[in-house]
Amino acid sequence: MRWSQAFIPTLREDPADAEAASHRLLVRGGFIRQLMAGSYSLLPLGMRVATKVSNIIRREIDAIGGQEFLLPVVHPGEVWKKSGRWDDVEGILVKFKDRKDTDLLLAITHEEVFALLAAEMNSYRDLPQLWYHLQTKFRDEPRPKAGLLRVREFTMKDSYSFDLDGAGLDVQFERHRTAYTRIFEAFGLKSIPVEASSGAMGGTESVEFMVRSDAGEDLIAVCGSCDYAANVERATSPVAPVQDVDGPDAPERFATPGVRTIAALTEMGDFAAADRQLKTLVYVVGDDLTLVVLRGDHQLQEQKLADGMGGVEIRPAQEDEIPDALGAHPGSLGAVGVDVTVIADPAIRGRRNMVTGANEDDWHLRGVDVDRDLSVDKWLEVRSVVEGDPCPSCRGTLSIERSIEVGHIFKLGTGYAKALGATVLDEQGLERTITMGSYGIGVGRAVAAVVETHHDDAGITWPVSVAPYEVVLTVLRPTDEAPARAGNALYVALRAAGIDVLLDDRDERPGVKFADAELIGIPWRVTIGPRGLDEGIVELAERATGAKEDIALDDAAERLTTLVTAARA
Repeated sequence: MRWSQAFIPTLREDPADAEAASHRLLVRGGFIRQLMAGSYSLLPLGMRVATKVSNIIRREIDAIGGQEFLLPVVHPGEVWKKSGRWDDVEGILVKFKDRKDTDLLLAITHEEVFALLAAEMNSYRDLPQLWYHLQTKFRDEPRPKAGLLRVREFTMKDSYSFDLDGAGLDVQFERHRTAYTRIFEAFGLKSIPVEASSGAMGGTESVEFMVRSDAGEDLIAVCGSCDYAANVERATSPVAPVQDVDGPDAPERFATPGVRTIAALTEMGDFAAADRQLKTLVYVVGDDLTLVVLRGDHQLQEQKLADGMGGVEIRPAQEDEIPDALGAHPGSLGAVGVDVTVIADPAIRGRRNMVTGANEDDWHLRGVDVDRDLSVDKWLEVRSVVEGDPCPSCRGTLSIERSIEVGHIFKLGTGYAKALGATVLDEQGLERTITMGSYGIGVGRAVAAVVETHHDDAGITWPVSVAPYEVVLTVLRPTDEAPARAGNALYVALRAAGIDVLLDDRDERPGVKFADAELIGIPWRVTIGPRGLDEGIVELAERATGAKEDIALDDAAERLTTLVTAARA
């Protein structure tokens, strides 16, 4: 491509609303433009990168047996009602009606429709299958931000495996785990597979692929001594035992005027240290008011609570819902003698002589024995791990790191297949529900993650595998015959060798050309100017390292072809 004919609208200044490096540089480099909040147009450079990302994904999913489909973006509501997700994902699902008053929606993912297609299979001999597509998704994200990292409309590769049983699903799940590792390596990303929550997707097991980045919104717990890694929504850590002293035979009330927090109660004396308090949180689980009790110095990880309740909708209780049920306002609440469901974190099991709210404003109880005084309906590990906690695998030390989720794989099981009637006959002629897996990679987020981990003060430093062009030829004084002729000849030779090359033939100052080339991040730049041509040389610069050298013009095509070919491997 000749730069003089290309649409590459680079900007000298950062966009005012851009905080993440990828947002800033993709806009400045002319890769993307915002249409509205959470919706971006891919310009030609952005489209070239996204195409290369998509082709790497296709290559690796095809290699494990994938077959490419293309399913619609608009779905009939009836299909999602069958799966139960018509109401379950109300917050982000965009619903509308057509002229016949039929319920429709914009797809946020495609489990239902792929399961519907799988219902056409009849025999176990049709299995296993692995189907995928790269298609637009729309999620009504309430807080789109950071450019392509959190959007409303995006392209995702979602693949779906179909097997007769869980053993077959395990095989396909592990194949995807390996394929994803190869995909992210090909992007130039160092991904970390972590244990994760399945969330609204459901299923028995899921793994996220994370890339460390300060721009990420996910937190992961990583052990510095072993391979343990988990999203904080799933991470666990052993809790050191606390030695309790004997307390009274029954809880004792004591006045706590104006005390509404763990910290304020701690200030009242040693008997109320945070690790000797019971923190009581009020949630609505399904339709039931529920108390969640954990140690005073521990924080609730809400996703653990949601996962532990089997997908039942949960939410924090509103303040006006609490007094009628418990007799007090938040800050004076406890689970002693209550007539509501109580969920407790195992870290408080067996604790004695504890302090908790008395369910009367401005009063607390001391001398609480958890086993004696609390009627626990469900023990559930809901504590959030923190920096410095011991690793559950090797007792090393956990660190909490910010990261970007670039991929997620799920073991769905039979839920979607059962809802949509996807069954086959087994060897004995018995009807069996197909077992499914689901596996996703967001193309735009992958592009942004690459930029977050491959940039410097001057711009993007694309890995060769996904760079919009592999070589840029910067012609100085292109109106002069010699540089123009040499640049064009090298351009033709590189294109003939299969190199993605951009010829900067613009009549611009050298500083503008160099700045633009660094901003858009082409891996190699060849500078062709009158002074060097007098000696038969051109300058070769590597974008990632800044290394420069003079090479013979006659050797340039072969040298660049060798460099690019080796970097592609």
